[in-house]
Amino acid sequence: MTLSEKIAAELETLRRRDQFRILRELNYRGEMLNLSSNDYLGLAARPELREEFYRGLRDCPGAETYALAASASRLLTGNHPGYPELERLLSRLYGGRAALVFSSGYHANIGILPALSSKTDLILSDKLNHASIIDGLRLADAEFRRYPHRDYGALEELLAKYSRRYENSFIITESVFSMDGDLADLPKLVELKRKYRAFLIVDEAHAAGVFGPAGLGLAEAQGVVEEIDLIVGTFGKAFASTGAYAIMAEPVRDYLINNMRPFIFTTALPPVVVNWSRFILEKIPVLGKHREHLQRLAAKLRAGLAAKNFKTGGNSQIVPLIVGENAAAAALAEKLRRAGLLVFAIRPPTVPAGTARLRFSLTGALRESDIERILEAVER
Repeated sequence: MTLSEKIAAELETLRRRDQFRILRELNYRGEMLNLSSNDYLGLAARPELREEFYRGLRDCPGAETYALAASASRLLTGNHPGYPELERLLSRLYGGRAALVFSSGYHANIGILPALSSKTDLILSDKLNHASIIDGLRLADAEFRRYPHRDYGALEELLAKYSRRYENSFIITESVFSMDGDLADLPKLVELKRKYRAFLIVDEAHAAGVFGPAGLGLAEAQGVVEEIDLIVGTFGKAFASTGAYAIMAEPVRDYLINNMRPFIFTTALPPVVVNWSRFILEKIPVLGKHREHLQRLAAKLRAGLAAKNFKTGGNSQIVPLIVGENAAAAALAEKLRRAGLLVFAIRPPTVPAGTARLRFSLTGALRESDIERILEAVER
């Protein structure tokens, strides 16, 4: 089979399975209720924040703060002043631990595990971890096994059976799982990592900004920030920017700078982006009321769906509506879009076969009346 024939056959298979995806040109502002955004606190939708940030541009139009390109990696000339300022702020928020900023969360997850682990190591990963973590597992030289989702008994069995055979053991998990919206038990994972002397990595992409008194994530909310060896967070969701960061011990930071290929070989983020991230991050600790509002909206939607006998789940701002078959999920999403609700079907391989769903990704810009509108439209 030629490459052209292979491509044509696989595309036809995707169409037949109702898994074929297209890039939509969206123009929904003011017309549709956006239920597919990761702007969890609604900050990206607030023009007054952009106005406040860019006010300095009018005063100082040539300022390096607003430059649109870094033009080199951080190890060359791309480590502009915005980077150390942002990392110092992160370090201060996380109790003095070292911080390192990356170009994206995907870069972080495909680079950290391959840098830290070797052929003599073992990595244990939650089965529903994000694709970026799975790709990091595949790129690493270490052996890896995936334990059943949030099954910490099964995880301990794997640690007890295999950890002594390897030089180092790593445990990696999301804190808020991106497709189900459920939460990891981080204190339990800390207990296991202590017992088996493992290195614990927690991806807080969907929790940073949303959970915790200061918005530092589920680790803060569950009181285990200092017990987690490496915390990954993103600026691309609740922080209304782009890029990512990791919190860790200083020697681990130094090691990643010298060994993490996506960090070494990637052009740095533009100064304007890094300084915007710092601008937003400074505001996050005082947005407790925004976080409370978001959780109330999510609880109302989950309860409303359950009351109407729809299959749902999670306990975060991500609320799934499990449909099952791909075609049925796609059809329901299309009907809701015609009703003015911007929501999409999530299908395999993003989620397990037979669990196609609508994924309501709520933001702080929504109101309680919007949740009532969603419930009425779904029931219709």
